[in-house]
This record gives sequence, C-alpha cells and structure tokens, in this order.
Amino acid sequence: MFKAIAATFLAIATSFSILLFSPPPKSYYHSLFISDSLSDNVSISHHLYTLTRRPHVAGSQANAEAAAYVLSTLSSCNMQAHIVSYEVLLTYPASRSLTLTRPPPEPPITFDLKQEIYDGDPYADVANEVLPTSHAYAKSGSVTGAVVYVNYGRLEDYDTLKEMGVNVTGTIVLARYGQIYRGDIVMNAFDAGAIGALVYTDRKDYGGGGGDAKWFPDDKWMPPTGVQVGTVYNGSGDPTTPGWASTQGCERLSVEEVERSGDVPLIPSLPISGADGETILRSIGGQIAKDDWQGSNGAPTYKLGPGPGVVNLNYNGKQVIATIQNVIGVIEGVEEPDRFVILGNHRDAWTFGAVDPNSGTAALLEVAQRLWKLQRIGWKPRRTIILCNWDAEEYGLTGSTEWVEENRELLASRAVAYLNVDCAVSGAGFHAAATPQLDELLKQAAQQIQDPDNSSQTIYEQWVGSTHSPVIGRLGGAGSDYAAFVQHIGVPAADMLFGGGTPHASLKNKSHCKDTQYIIQCMMTLSGWKILVTQCFIDMLQWQVFGV
Repeated sequence: MFKAIAATFLAIATSFSILLFSPPPKSYYHSLFISDSLSDNVSISHHLYTLTRRPHVAGSQANAEAAAYVLSTLSSCNMQAHIVSYEVLLTYPASRSLTLTRPPPEPPITFDLKQEIYDGDPYADVANEVLPTSHAYAKSGSVTGAVVYVNYGRLEDYDTLKEMGVNVTGTIVLARYGQIYRGDIVMNAFDAGAIGALVYTDRKDYGGGGGDAKWFPDDKWMPPTGVQVGTVYNGSGDPTTPGWASTQGCERLSVEEVERSGDVPLIPSLPISGADGETILRSIGGQIAKDDWQGSNGAPTYKLGPGPGVVNLNYNGKQVIATIQNVIGVIEGVEEPDRFVILGNHRDAWTFGAVDPNSGTAALLEVAQRLWKLQRIGWKPRRTIILCNWDAEEYGLTGSTEWVEENRELLASRAVAYLNVDCAVSGAGFHAAATPQLDELLKQAAQQIQDPDNSSQTIYEQWVGSTHSPVIGRLGGAGSDYAAFVQHIGVPAADMLFGGGTPHASLKNKSHCKDTQYIIQCMMTLSGWKILVTQCFIDMLQWQVFGV
C-alpha cells in the first residue's frame, strides 16, 4: 500500500516537474518574435546609418569596412560567422567625356557629366568618393557619329525605325531608360549597327512628368542631373569564370574570350542625365517621333534623326581582378541540421545605398539580433539558418553566384528555401515575388503581421486591397541574388519589399539619398518589414510546408 501511494506521489511530482520546467511551445517564441518587445527602430536605424555613411562600391576599402561591420554584428549574435572571399573581374571608370556638335551658329557643348548636390546635403563631404557616372563592363573606346533617337531601345523600337526608313548604322543612339535592362539597350544598339549608345532618364518616366513636378529632396522624383548608373553585363557571376567559382588561382577566361562570349557590350556606352538627354534631343532633326515616343509636358518635340547633331563619346574603363567579400552567418538547427533555410541580401552599392541595398542589410542584421535574443531564452531553430550578405551584386549578382557555384552540390541537396531582401524599403505598400512553392507561406505570414502604415489592418489586407487576391510575382531573369538559387540549383525562393520601384536614382546612385528625414521615414516602415521577413523564417522552421 505504501509503495502504491509513493508511486502515485512520484508520478504527480514528475508531472508537475515536467509542467514546471518543460520548455515553452514553439508558438510562444513565435508570438514573442513578432511582438515589439525584442527591439525597436533605434538599432535598425543605427545599422542603416553606419552602412550608408560613405559610398561603398564593390572592391573598395569602404565596402570592406562595411563587410567588417556586418561580420562583427553577426558574430556578436553568438553565431558562427565568417567571410568568404572571391577574386573577380570588376571595372571602374578611368576617364569619359561627351561633346555635342550642333548645326551653326550653335556652339558645341561639352557636358560636365556631374550630378548636382542639393543645398544642405549633410553628406556632401564624401560626395567626391562617388564613382563618376558610367556603366560597369562598358566597352572602352572613342566614337563620333550622328545621333538617332530610339525610344526605349527595344527590338520593336528598331522595327519601327526601320519601317520609317531611319538607318541606325554608323550612328550613336540615344535611348531612354525604363522598359528594358540597360545591357539589352546597348546590345540591341550594336545589333542594329550603331557604334555607341547613350542612355538617359526621361522626365516622363523618372522626373514626375514635367510641368510643376518637384524632385528630390522636395519630392520623390529624380533631379534633372540625376543619372541611372549600373552594369551592362548580360551574364551573372564573374565574367572570367562562367560556371565555376572565382577562387584564388583558379582558371580564367581572357578578356578577349569574355568579349566573344556575347555577355559584354562591344560598343562604348554612357549613362547620362535627363537634362543632358533633352539637350541632345533638341539637336536632332528628321521625322517627328510617334506620340508614344514623345516626352512629358514641357519637353522638346522628339525627332528621330540621324543628326544633324553629332556626338563624340569617349570612355576608358579600368579592368581589375578585385577581392569581394561575402559575409556568412550560421545558426545550426537542432532537429534537421542538414536542412538549410537561407536569407540573403547584398551589401555593395554604386553610391550610398540607402534603399538599394542597405535598407535590406539593416533588416538582415535586425533579424540576426532578434534570433539571438530568442536563443538566449531557450529557443532553438528546427533547421539550420544561414544569413548571407553578398558582395558585388550590382556588377552582375557576382557574390551570390560565386557562392552557389562553389557550394552547388551541397545547396542543391540541402537548401529548403532562399529568402531575398534587396531594396527592402522605398515607401509604403507590400510587394512579393516567389516560386510557386512559397505562395501559400507568403500569404499566411502576411496575415499575421500588422501593416506598418495602418495599424487597423494586416499586411495581407493591405496587399489584397480591392483585388481580393494578393498579386505574387514570379522570379525570372536576373533581378537580384535569388537568381543563382532559382536558376542554377532549383531552390524555392521569394523576394519581398515595401514600396515597389524607386522612380529616382537618388536612392541608389546619388548623395541625395542621404537626406536625414528620408532615412527616418525608411526606419518607420522598416519595422514592419523586418518582422515579416523573420516571420517567414519562423514559419518555415515550424511548418512542414515542403513535406521534408
């Protein structure tokens, strides 16, 4: 009898002990994570400020310092963090000039090719560190020719010119940026027989439509001297190591072999401002362009040419094998350590990168810090989480592509999903694109997160709006670092952001992006973004959405 009573008390005590000391359910950590109790906007604002204090193009000392900051932050979160370096081909402008010769009595114009700094810009002291406006991997050379206006430089635009009897052969084309990738603009110009290409940003697309529109810092539109810079490389990864990682001492293609590959332009090109583009347009005669080829209110009448305006374009680029640095942080899973959930964001920027990419980098670092706070109170991830901060994305998705090439077999067999953050915040409104496997996950996550711009609704409710169905785009092309994961090894992926596209290059390519008030605005919106991204992490770790 005594033994029976003792056994009963032991069972009760054991049950009580289990109830008292057993770890909380995962739903507890889940709820804690999406609350505001783990952090506020102060830390994420500090991350963005630190990362964007100076221009930090790939291969620069400033970008190496940004990598050290990311590494230090990840390491402070008690995770295994390290740098993975690659030696890749990068290009930088050495010299460039642009001169327009107009019919007499108008004098020639030599453009200064400079972007203005607005009065009171608090970061004017480092504006001289910004690279001169140019295209990465542009062909060096000096060309002179009559100008032809080719609208957006699409194949159908050249078909229209041919139908109208306009011969492009031997000319320099003037194309407005916006409808297709700038590298395709230059390639299409070469295929049509042009000897050079100028790409400008039209007021109709990026300047607020002309008229009384204001521009940054008074409004979101691109200033008249703003220039959309970027790469014209049509591949991904290091051009000299297509298909294999650019590790030190590896085999490489020669520059001549790279040119024969068809992935880099064979004619010189230069990005120019909307103001310079309009000046050149005024020098073009010939037939009047179609109505849908015309500009905004106040713009000159767009004509097709060729000429009589003649342009002399000089560009000389410097090609170097430079070191780029990916920063990798790992939190090992406890139930499925050999299954990887990967969050990635690039770090390099053509200039300061307030939106592209460092609003995303700031979010990534905040994710790391929140996960560490959860670990300190007992949470452990089901699967291994890998946080990746890529380098040289702006040149051609280089850092992420090289890492995937180096770890192809491992990632193809073990990666569950890849979540991409790039231009995390440029305004209000949630947008997402994914491979179909992640559609339902995105919807379920969005239903649990409060809209940062309207506390009375969830992100999902804002996202659905009046369409009654969220619009989830599909990941195609080479828009960001998800490309290698989706296209090379077939890993499910998603790409998410607030605000959609930025109409003004100042956020990406100019010192205008450093306006303090705009950064504060970014931070107010970013709190919702960081929670959503990490929500997806937690959901992936908890739910067996892939049946593995």
